[in-house]
Amino acid sequence: MEIKKNFDGSALTVQLVGRLDAVTAFELDKDSQTTLNSVTDLTVDLADLEYISSAGLRTLLKIQRRMDKQGAMKIVNVRENVREVLDMTGFSNFLTIEEDKRAKFSVSF
Repeated sequence: MEIKKNFDGSALTVQLVGRLDAVTAFELDKDSQTTLNSVTDLTVDLADLEYISSAGLRTLLKIQRRMDKQGAMKIVNVRENVREVLDMTGFSNFLTIEEDKRAKFSVSF
């Protein structure tokens, strides 16, 4: 998995690319421990996340709990297969997921 970061003052956008599994969840957790120190507004972009495991879910929950104490976190651009995992596990009930506005206007034939 690749972690791309874009800082804008105390706001941070993190784009996750690839698979968030047991190995990469540990890397994300370790990275977030120092990266989030001065962040008050976190956006997690999952447009390029292909897979999420239970370890990945736990890491997102841990980050959400931290951000609840120091600011806000939202998840954007969730792929359908990842959204299904979030919905089936109930994580979509307590993670802040912003709906993709583009998806609402998409038309399929």
